[in-house]
Amino acid sequence: MSDNPRQLTRDGVTINYSEWGSGPAILLIHGFPDSLHLWRHQVPVLVEAGYRVITADNRGMGQSSAPAGAAAYTLEEISEDLLAVLRECSVDRVAVVGHDWGAAIGWALVEKLGERTTCFVPMSVGAPQCYASCDDYRQKEIGWYTLLFQMEGLAEQLLVADDWKLFRQWTRNHEETAHWIDHLSRDARLVAGLHIYRANLLDILTSGREYMSPAPTLGLWSSGDNLLVEEQMVASGRFVRAGWRYEKVEEASHWMMLDRPEHINRLLLNFIGQHRPAT
Repeated sequence: MSDNPRQLTRDGVTINYSEWGSGPAILLIHGFPDSLHLWRHQVPVLVEAGYRVITADNRGMGQSSAPAGAAAYTLEEISEDLLAVLRECSVDRVAVVGHDWGAAIGWALVEKLGERTTCFVPMSVGAPQCYASCDDYRQKEIGWYTLLFQMEGLAEQLLVADDWKLFRQWTRNHEETAHWIDHLSRDARLVAGLHIYRANLLDILTSGREYMSPAPTLGLWSSGDNLLVEEQMVASGRFVRAGWRYEKVEEASHWMMLDRPEHINRLLLNFIGQHRPAT
């Protein structure tokens, strides 16, 4: 995936994004601790299949600027950044694919897009309200880190101590870990990345807001995910106004698009292809 950087500025925040190919539009949204680099195995395949693929570095990540303060990192703000990217690219209708926090952002974004969403693929993270109401006690157990990440200063200190020992444990020493550490070691990047937890977790847990997908939706969850349980994804089908489909991805960690790219590519091509707009 060759670099194809572009930039726009919204309310003083510069968003780095890239666009490849031509055809029906697909927007790929990353989470923490990633950047648009996450999608390097998907972009070429989707472009070859005749799609126009758009990726962006969420504010605070990748090459986008990092505004100060957690309040700048709400799902509302980040989804507005992505709407600005779509406007800049003159995109009318779009398939939305999001992973981790990118999936949570996706739930907020497709609500805003409404009928302009051709289909939606949340990966790992289901509807935010399903995370908040999850009955599986294991979610609270394995989600310990979300509480740690609220502690600005302390969380950063603990994650980087002893050559990023705790961070390496949190990622289970995924092969991408060295890249993440290199990225997060840049000025303010770790703080900015953690701000998405600080800006949104309490609201998700207490607000009672119910996000709804207006479009056909494919939920993907991987059996090796050590951060999220299956229930919060499966339960999300109740919050889809169009058709809902769920697929469990075996033999993959939380970062399924890196661990099993060919399988994920087939799932995306099949599902997005079923809802490809007529030319």
